[in-house]
Amino acid sequence: MAQASSLTRARRRSAWLFLTPMLVILAAVAGWPLLRTFIFGFTDANLSDLGNYGFIGFENFYAVYDGETFGLLADPEWWQAVWNTIYFTVISVSLETVLGIIVALVLNQEFKGRGLVRAAVLIPWAIPTIVSAKMWNWMLHDQFGIINDLLMSLGLLASPIAWTANPDTAMVAVIMVDVWKTTPFMALLTLAALQMLPSDCYEAARVDGIHPVRVFFKVTLPLIKPALMVAVIFRALDALRVFDVIYVLTPNNPNTMTMSVYARQLLVDFQEVGYGSAASTLLFLVIAFSIMAYMMIGRVRLDEGGH
Repeated sequence: MAQASSLTRARRRSAWLFLTPMLVILAAVAGWPLLRTFIFGFTDANLSDLGNYGFIGFENFYAVYDGETFGLLADPEWWQAVWNTIYFTVISVSLETVLGIIVALVLNQEFKGRGLVRAAVLIPWAIPTIVSAKMWNWMLHDQFGIINDLLMSLGLLASPIAWTANPDTAMVAVIMVDVWKTTPFMALLTLAALQMLPSDCYEAARVDGIHPVRVFFKVTLPLIKPALMVAVIFRALDALRVFDVIYVLTPNNPNTMTMSVYARQLLVDFQEVGYGSAASTLLFLVIAFSIMAYMMIGRVRLDEGGH
């Protein structure tokens, strides 16, 4: 018993020894900029003179002067950005999960040319986000876009729609592009989980004559739930901090502006480093608390493989 305990401690020391260089680099590359952003959030720093700033406490977040409220928590544009981000995340991740499961179930079946289809499905995910967003921007153009031309040819539209400029369709267009690009990611992770499932339970269900739909909900879905929940967490992290696809498709559009786009506008366009850093800090906290809440609700325990 003592020998086993000694071996365990030796393994832990070796693990920390190998992890130390990575942790040091991570602290230098990510930790210090993150800490500096937190610090700037409590200052009045400006991009034009970044070295000259003073600490103003929580005024960037919330302040009251002469009965009027100021700061991010009193800014309706910030709350609109928060709502846009949450709406985008919930809708896009939900659609990607459902479509990803369907694609994975199809690709898990034996059919001729399955390898080629699997490779083709991954193409949207392999395309850089900026490239795919720019491509879709042209396809959704109200005058030259193929989407409008196709829908008008089918009689579904009477006149072209400015998909990315119209307040009623801008968010729909952004979600559509994001779903097209990242559904293969969800399908890939789901397919990996499906291929690890034991075949015994499926053979027993086939012998008993149980309907495939019931087998999916009673057998397949519970077995792949841990892997599926982890995939959803990764996608939710990406969706909550989404920037590129929205900035390319709908720049400076309040109807689709997310927290990341809002923070970028403050930092770069308005050069308000302190206020923008406060927005970035709140973005970090929103993402952290959202993921923690999701993991608690879903009872996901990553350290134990979801069991």
